[in-house]
Amino acid sequence: MIKIYPEESRHTNDHGWLQSNFSFSFADYYDPNNLNFGPLRVFNDDIVQPSMGFGTHPHRDMEIVSIVLEGQLQHGDSTGNTEVILPGQVQRMTAGTGILHSEKNPSPTEPVNFLQLWFLPERNGLEPSYETTSYDVAAMKNSLVPVVSHTKTSECVAKIHQDLTLYLSELEQGNRLAFSQEAGRRIYLFVIEGTLSVGDKSLGKRDAARITDLHELELATESGAKFMLIDLP
Repeated sequence: MIKIYPEESRHTNDHGWLQSNFSFSFADYYDPNNLNFGPLRVFNDDIVQPSMGFGTHPHRDMEIVSIVLEGQLQHGDSTGNTEVILPGQVQRMTAGTGILHSEKNPSPTEPVNFLQLWFLPERNGLEPSYETTSYDVAAMKNSLVPVVSHTKTSECVAKIHQDLTLYLSELEQGNRLAFSQEAGRRIYLFVIEGTLSVGDKSLGKRDAARITDLHELELATESGAKFMLIDLP
C-alpha cells in the first residue's frame, strides 16, 4: 500500500527565527495516529534564520540524523564535538544514555534549511556518539546513494544503530529507477525537489509516501526530482 502525505498535510510552526514543518507528532503538535512509521519517529523540515538556532538541550535513547539542504549548520555537544555541516554532508548523533547538544546557523546573512530525522534505536542505553560523513553529490544522478546505514560500507556512509538504510537520489528528466527490499519491510519516500511517480501515484515537492506490503518499486520522473528513500523494518 502507498499512502501519500502531501506537503500541506504537515504541521507548520513559524517562530520568526525558525520555520518548521513536522511530518510526525512533535513539540506542540500531537496526533495519536501520527506518532511514527516503524522506527522513524521524527521528520522535521526546518529553516533557521541567520545567527539563530537551537540552544543547548538534552536527548537520550534516540538516533538523530541531520541533512543540510542549503546553508550551514553549526553543531556542538557535551562529548566535545564542534563542527559546521554543509550540503553534501550527513550528521548522525546517538543520544544513548544522554547527550547535550546545540544546532545553530553560523551565517550572519543566509538562512539554513535542513532535515532532522529521529529514529528509535535498536536498543536503549547506547553510549553517546557523533559522526559526520560526506557523500558524493554527483553519484546521486539517476542512482540511489546510501548515506546512512546499519552497515557502514564506506567512509561516505554514516553508521546508525537501527536496521535501516537512508538513500539520496537525483533522478534526471525522463529517467526511472527500480528499488527492491525484503518482504515485510517499510519504505518512506520524501521528495526534496521536483516531481516523482511511484506506480500510479504522483508526488510533488515536499510530499511524502509511506509504503507497506510492496517490496518492489519503480520510481520515475518527467521533469526531474531530488528525493530521499528510507528502507525501514
